[in-house]
Amino acid sequence: AIKDDSREFELSSLTALSPLDGRYWGKVKDLAPYMSEYGLIYFRVLVEIKWLLMLSQIPEVIEVPSFSAEAQSYLLGLIDGFSMDDALEVKKIERVTNHDVKAVEYFLKQKCQSQPEIAKVLEFFHFACTSEDINNLAHALMLKEAMTKVMFPTMDKLVEAICKLAKANASVSMLSRTHGQPASPTTLGKEMAIFAVRLSRERQEISQVEMMGKFAGAVGNYNAHIVAYPTVIWPQIAEQFVTSLGLKFNPYVTQIETHDYMAKLYYAIIRFNNILIDFDRDIWGYISLGYFKQITKAGEIGSSTMPHKVNPIDFENSEGNLGKANEDLTYLSMKLPISRWQRDLTDSTVLRNMGGGLGHSLLAYKSALQGIGKLQVNEARLSEDLNQAWEVLAEPIQTVMRRYGVPEPYEKLKELTRGRAVTKESIREFIEGLELPEEAKTHLLKLTPHSYVGAAVELAKTVDSAVNVINGSE
Repeated sequence: AIKDDSREFELSSLTALSPLDGRYWGKVKDLAPYMSEYGLIYFRVLVEIKWLLMLSQIPEVIEVPSFSAEAQSYLLGLIDGFSMDDALEVKKIERVTNHDVKAVEYFLKQKCQSQPEIAKVLEFFHFACTSEDINNLAHALMLKEAMTKVMFPTMDKLVEAICKLAKANASVSMLSRTHGQPASPTTLGKEMAIFAVRLSRERQEISQVEMMGKFAGAVGNYNAHIVAYPTVIWPQIAEQFVTSLGLKFNPYVTQIETHDYMAKLYYAIIRFNNILIDFDRDIWGYISLGYFKQITKAGEIGSSTMPHKVNPIDFENSEGNLGKANEDLTYLSMKLPISRWQRDLTDSTVLRNMGGGLGHSLLAYKSALQGIGKLQVNEARLSEDLNQAWEVLAEPIQTVMRRYGVPEPYEKLKELTRGRAVTKESIREFIEGLELPEEAKTHLLKLTPHSYVGAAVELAKTVDSAVNVINGSE
């Protein structure tokens, strides 16, 4: 049995229940300032302070006079200087209050007792607020910052890496496979370009989702606000406050912001992730076919028993984590918009798991990037497959036969190609025997599986402009 020594099982990278907080911490820790308990406490502090500053600017709220520059500076300093020790202090207070938002309020009251102006209005820190007024804005700001500072830059690196792969291999001819069978040739670059464009489109969709916030009190009607100060137009103040934080105002709410925007955001990330799963699996398959080799690093071990192997572990890790991320994000998307009557508490504990879906996504993006960095194209292997697939020229020959009215083109080609080996010689012999204008015949005789790639080269070479159009930068 495992020795149960409580000292040994303090939280560490070896004892964390989630591998994101353990094994993979180094790859996902960039999310920690935003998606952790620390991040939640920091943004709650920010919202509480900004609300007090807003109250001081409402003439009718005479009990909170305008703050001097010094008092304002002191309050803003509490946000800018917020530290891990401050967050631990909030947690210490919470052990007494058993209420996490109240602990933030008490923390701020303690911090501001020494500032004479603010000391007079301490009770206005949480004026007319329900906990959810603070929380929903904190959650929206956590998401906004995490997406802007961490997720989008990594998504962009991924798209950029795939664009480079597309342009570098724009002219590298490759046998297509539809239903796993040889099909009309393409180029490796063009197949990569498809993924760059698809991922760009979704990344753009994700960035269009507006993070929303409410600030309407206990059940969304400003009940307490209006009783306390009947002449203030509170919905207007709330909108002004929410938008000042860089969020979009949601005027129709219960106790909670309805979380529909979160569902929209997570579903968009799921679509991005699904496209990346498709990419990971395709690359895995191309490695299996020998189209890519993987650059090895000295000392790295591919297989514990088979020394010759270099397994496509980065793409497998990426695929696995994308699946886990999508499971988390799907649950959040389906659960969060549902809340009984004016609210139940099920969303509260679920919202604490926002970091998981983003963390597994981030880990997957970084694994895919790492894998792309190890890829080396094996042109000889690609060429070999094309040389053994002359039957793919049945399509252009048939199409030209149709153009010039040669009877039963499909049937003639079917007879030539199905169930028998097709060689360069048998194809040439077939073309020579066709009743076609000399020019058309000469053109067909010049065709090879390598050159029969249509517009693939151009599509791959212009991938950057396609991505720029999606991003609106052209």
